[in-house]
Amino acid sequence: MKVPISSMLAALAALMLAGCYAVPVTGRHAVNLVDDKEVTKMSISMFDDMKRQYKISKDRAMNESLRRVGDRISKVVFWDMPDADWEFVVFDVPQINAFAMAGGKVGVFSGLFKIARNDDQLASVIAHEIAHVTAKHVHEKLSQEMAVSTIGAVGMIGGMASGASLLTVDALSQAYGITTSVGGLAFDRRKEKEADYIGLMYMARAGYNPEEAVKVLEALDGESANDPTPPAILSTHPSNPERILQLLDAMPKALEERARSGMISAPVILK
Repeated sequence: MKVPISSMLAALAALMLAGCYAVPVTGRHAVNLVDDKEVTKMSISMFDDMKRQYKISKDRAMNESLRRVGDRISKVVFWDMPDADWEFVVFDVPQINAFAMAGGKVGVFSGLFKIARNDDQLASVIAHEIAHVTAKHVHEKLSQEMAVSTIGAVGMIGGMASGASLLTVDALSQAYGITTSVGGLAFDRRKEKEADYIGLMYMARAGYNPEEAVKVLEALDGESANDPTPPAILSTHPSNPERILQLLDAMPKALEERARSGMISAPVILK
């Protein structure tokens, strides 16, 4: 029996309305059509696989710094991730990268410490990655792909209504951007800029100096100076100068957040 297009559209609209949520800090309304528990369960499994696949760093200074920073950031994001079972791991990989996953799983590549010279700078990266999780950018990405997938409206609505899972390991891997290498570029430019803003507020609320976030992007820009850079409109990430300008615009508010935090302390320099 054919389902009228009007009925399909009405059902799709109802699903999207039911899955609407407000992004923390920014308040932006977004759509989530995937099961939070499934995403978390599969994310934890993927993180465990990474720990088996990649060498874990034994560098004491790196590990202690990540634990210090992770502990402080996790406290200020508690209400945005109340069920997180936090785990912070330094992977012995020379690439400059970091990532966070649903369930409170955070990974940092040892190469990141080439540009993150103190706890404040590391906090800017960790807070940015956690912001992707609290904003449910992976959920939103998966939901958007479901809505326009080759399954079609009938298949999607039928699957959702029957409780059939539309989430696969491959789909989640692609959403995180880890199908070919850990920590690949997963999100579009708008989501990267949103994570920059949310992360800036998180690090400030944890008492870290938000001005250090600018230094990290400047260092990253220096590291990639000799790399071929696609036009900003074609890049999944905004250009570093573009991101820096946004951070500077938000800096007065971030400094106010830090002043209210009551957690200001001198930066810990990484050896």
